[in-house]
Formats: sequence, structure tokens, C-alpha cells
Amino acid sequence: MNRRSGLSARLKLTLSYAGLVLFTGAVLLAVVWLYLLRYVPDNSQGLLGVSPNRFLLSRIFGRAAAVAMTFLLVFGLAGGWILAGRMLAPLAQITSAARRAGHGSLSHRIRMEGRRDEFRELADAFDTMLEQLESHVGEQQRFAANASHELRTPLAISQTLLDLARKEPTRNQDELFARLRAVNTRAIDLTEALLLLSRSDRGTFVRESVDLSLAAEEAAETLLGLAEQRGIALDVTGAAARTSGSAELLLRMVTNLVQNALVHNLPVGGAVTVHTEGQQDVSVLQVENTGLPVPPDLVPTLTEPFQRGTERVRTDEHAGVGLGLAIVHSVVRAHHGTLELVARPAGGLVVTVRLPGTP
Repeated sequence: MNRRSGLSARLKLTLSYAGLVLFTGAVLLAVVWLYLLRYVPDNSQGLLGVSPNRFLLSRIFGRAAAVAMTFLLVFGLAGGWILAGRMLAPLAQITSAARRAGHGSLSHRIRMEGRRDEFRELADAFDTMLEQLESHVGEQQRFAANASHELRTPLAISQTLLDLARKEPTRNQDELFARLRAVNTRAIDLTEALLLLSRSDRGTFVRESVDLSLAAEEAAETLLGLAEQRGIALDVTGAAARTSGSAELLLRMVTNLVQNALVHNLPVGGAVTVHTEGQQDVSVLQVENTGLPVPPDLVPTLTEPFQRGTERVRTDEHAGVGLGLAIVHSVVRAHHGTLELVARPAGGLVVTVRLPGTP
């Protein structure tokens, strides 16, 4: 943005310091004049005695006052310039760091030394912001690379199938159409998941009162067929847990958690428990499932986009696109909540979502 040049902050502070010094000096001189010289006898009509009179002292005092005011002006300007420079030096460091960040250098940190004051707090807050921005940009770059790779795969498969159909016209068309439909469905699911993830990241949604227990029951009813097919006991317990947010996004969050718990369970058997409760100012949703042991070093990466566990058992109709827990994490973050993943010693995972509660 182009702005007209004006006085710098250092010059403004210098003029303020000099003006304050001059004002203080003028007040002191006025006090001396009003409360001291007026008590000196006035012999200015030609009857000068041996003692000083008001006329003589006024002439001497006037010259001394002029010299003192000149000295205070010079001292105020010089001292104010130096003090203002020292005080604004941290601000210059922050400005330099902001310019570097504006040109794309997010790895630079101010790391201002000294005791805590307003400038140090501002510098620390700026360093924290740069660290979060660098992490977010890196995450978005990885996400874009993974998304382009994931989208390229179904498109490449579709092109291969079409080329094969052109070269072999006598090939079974039903099989070709079925494979094309499956690939196209996966691409559509991936695109919808990407759009949902982007929407939850922006936080552009209308907030309303939502009961997580009702969302859990709806998600369990939707996925009951998958649970019966895999022989998994699906149980929903707990009480009402009300929060404020997007009903659609929160339902997708619960559905993704329940589906994730089902498809990562044992091939046959096992159990998934969904529990909700409303604590003091917090609404809690907990999804726990049995299954294969999850390595502890793998747990922190499960919420990253397109990150999949080393052992996954899925059905074709629920193949997934690797964005389930990433969408959950994004929805929780958009609703100012927390997401906790803990590996069960006997196998499986315990996922706990805490959201701000409402009456």
C-alpha cells in the first residue's frame, strides 16, 4: 500500500521528549519568577542602594533563563533522539523480520534477548506466529503433493482402462464398466473429502446447537450394516453432550470416527464403543475399538492427510481415501476443541474429542 511519507516515530518521540523538557524548565523558571523575584524590593526609579533590587535581578535572571532554555532545548532534542532510538530498536528488529516473512522467509526468528517487556512479548508472539505459519505452509505443501498424487492415480487408471478397451474391442465390457465405475467413485469420494476438509479448515459455517449423542446414534445407525457384515459389536452409550457448531461437519466427524473404528478392527469379531457425556463446560465424545496393535510412533501421524496405518483391513465399499482422521482433526480444530488418540495395549485405538459445551 502506497502512503504519503510523514514524520518517523523516532522523530515524533524526540519532539515529545524535547517539548516535555522545555515545558518542565519553563514551569520551574516561572515558579522562580513568581514566588521569588516578586518579594525583592523594587528600586528601579533611580534610587539604587547597595542591595540587589528587582530590576537588576530581572535583567540577570532573564539572560540566565534564555541560556537555560536554549540548553534544555538542545539537551532535549539530542537526548530524546538517542533514547527514542534505543527504545525503538526492538521494533526495527520486528519490522525486519516481518519484511523477511513477507518475502517468503518463514524460517527466520527474532529471538530477542533481555528481560520481558512489551517489545519482548511482541517479538515472542511474532516468533510463535512464524513458527505456526511455517508449519502450516509445510503441511499444506505436503497435502497438495499428496492430493495431486492421489488424484493422479484414479485418472491414470481410467486412462489405462480406456486405452485397453480401444485396443481390445472384444474385451468384456461389463467388467470394464465396473472397474471404471469403481475408479470414478473413488475419485469423486476423494474430491468431496478434499472439499470438506477445505471447508472445515476455513471455518466458514453457521453455528447451531448440536447434541453429540444424537450424532453418535445417527452415525451408528448408518454404519450398522458394516458392523454386522464384519461381525463387530457396535455399542453407543452415555448421555447428552451439547456443543455449538456445524451439525453437518460434526456428524461427519462422528461418522468418520465410527467408520474408522470399524474398518480398522479385526477381520471378524471385535467391538466398537461410542460414549458421550457432558462435563463442566466440555462435551466429550469417545470412540474405542479393538483390533491390531498400533505402534506408538504411528499414532501422532494418523491425523495427517493420506496417512494410513501399516495394518489396515477394509472392505471394497469402504475403501476410504486416507482423509478420515484428517477431516476429524480439522473439524475439531475449527470448533475450538481437542483431539486425543491413544493406542490400547491390547490392540486398537481410543479416540477422545473434547469440544466446548453449551447448556
